[in-house]
Amino acid sequence: MKIRNVVRTIFQVAMVCALVGDMCAEPSQKPLTNADIITMVKNKMPESVVLSAIQSHPAKFDTSTAELIRLKNAGVTENELNAMMTASANGLAAASSPTAPKNAAPAVAANDVPAAPPTKSRMPKVYLVDGGSLQELPLEKTQLAETKTKPTSMKSLAGDSAVTQAMQAGVNTATWSAASHMSSEVGGTTVQQAGSIFSGMMSHRTPTVTYVWGVPNPASASVLQTGSPSFSVDFSRVMGVTTDDYEPIIVKLTPAQNTCRIVGATQGKADEQSSPAADWQVYSHFLEDRVTAHSEKLGTGKYKLSAASELSPGEYAVVLRPAAKDKKFSGGDVLRAQGDGLMFDAIWTFQVSDSAQ
Repeated sequence: MKIRNVVRTIFQVAMVCALVGDMCAEPSQKPLTNADIITMVKNKMPESVVLSAIQSHPAKFDTSTAELIRLKNAGVTENELNAMMTASANGLAAASSPTAPKNAAPAVAANDVPAAPPTKSRMPKVYLVDGGSLQELPLEKTQLAETKTKPTSMKSLAGDSAVTQAMQAGVNTATWSAASHMSSEVGGTTVQQAGSIFSGMMSHRTPTVTYVWGVPNPASASVLQTGSPSFSVDFSRVMGVTTDDYEPIIVKLTPAQNTCRIVGATQGKADEQSSPAADWQVYSHFLEDRVTAHSEKLGTGKYKLSAASELSPGEYAVVLRPAAKDKKFSGGDVLRAQGDGLMFDAIWTFQVSDSAQ
């Protein structure tokens, strides 16, 4: 039986080489493409063999949202997609890195904020920089409420009973936290419920309504003793999104009737959250209390972030926002916190203490 297994493995490797153009025999290997992976999958190559091919050959993969969807529909597994994303990221990093002189000492900037540690997780992460160490802030999920009140001010939304009642009815964000730590796909039944808490809140639907993003509980569990926090942000490995479309910012949260904190709001069609089409410009007229901050891009999806001036005591958060205000979202993705919706719904809250130095 062992001999048979060895023969089968040799045959499979030989098949892979044949399918991708005799790459094993060429001194200068032709890069693997999306089409090569689909060909291997359709020829029923085992996942382990496909992964080995991806990891051992140069690659030129297209990892755009549309292509990832096409690959998944063609039968490419999650592990294979992850390997393709990693290979693509490694290729970009190698292409953009200048060749350093031999024996050159690494350059270290004075008072440099440490970068986020490497992670295999696909979920975005935010770390509080505390001296020379990093403290990870828990990833939370904003909840959606729906109201007739126009988004003219954060104060008016905080006083809207429809908003606070919807937030109170939401599913606890512990579900989101558990999902993020398991690096699982967000969009399961429980998390979907958290995004759809406004269902049935309005007895009469109108053509245009106000969607309000909020965080349950009146205060953050992350209490800072400094008014000048710095953060290391990493969303370089989130699948299904164009990473360069986003940047991290700091926003001030508005407490609402001792039940929740309002993050921001915008108007949209009454059935926007159920639409699969990516045609909702969520951020084009989004109301939020944005804090002036310094943001330094370290690489694709990696940033250093700090407030431009000392923050007064209160509730704040780090969020991810589109670099272009006219970026379009699918209402369904926002509702289920998947793809681009995951990026917009993700939030890391913190409280600046009254005794902060």
